[in-house]
Amino acid sequence: MKYRTEHDTMGPVKVPADRYWGAQTQRALEHFRIGPEASMPSEIITALALVKKAAACANHRLGVLEAKKKNLIVQVCDEILAGGLHDHFPLVVWQSGSGTQTNMNVNEVISNRGHVLAGGTLGKGRPLLHPNDDINKSQSTNDAFPTAMHIAAYTMLTTATIPAISRLAATLRKKTREMRGVVKTGRTHFMDAVP
Repeated sequence: MKYRTEHDTMGPVKVPADRYWGAQTQRALEHFRIGPEASMPSEIITALALVKKAAACANHRLGVLEAKKKNLIVQVCDEILAGGLHDHFPLVVWQSGSGTQTNMNVNEVISNRGHVLAGGTLGKGRPLLHPNDDINKSQSTNDAFPTAMHIAAYTMLTTATIPAISRLAATLRKKTREMRGVVKTGRTHFMDAVP
């Protein structure tokens, strides 16, 4: 496997050359080997991309993020929202507690993917988007991650749970009508009971 060297405040770290994550994600991979890799639900990653996109748009409207950076962040977030780039989120669900590692994983992927979209080469040169100063601007993991959890929960409730419960209820109503005239033996305390 080929590697590139990424740097953070702790120094250099080797990262797989074809992955968009950076030093902090790599360190989290090495220090939080608990459970299956990439077990952070994709719904959380998608929701964090939505948070990052909204924050970039808000920061641009407030005049603290230039249009070029906002547009790159939005473009990468749209890729994630469309189901792309999920191979670049390898972290496990067990982390230090606040979701910082996953938040930084998303920030680093957006930074490095944005660098490539802007014409750069992954691992070469300084990305236009800084993971903390641009992508995480005006955010705290303690706010962004719970917001992403709420978005993911709402999304799953409205797209999976409630429709499934509705189908189950409809099926039970249908079976009730179909079986209305059938006399059945009841069961109680592991024994047959009266019909």
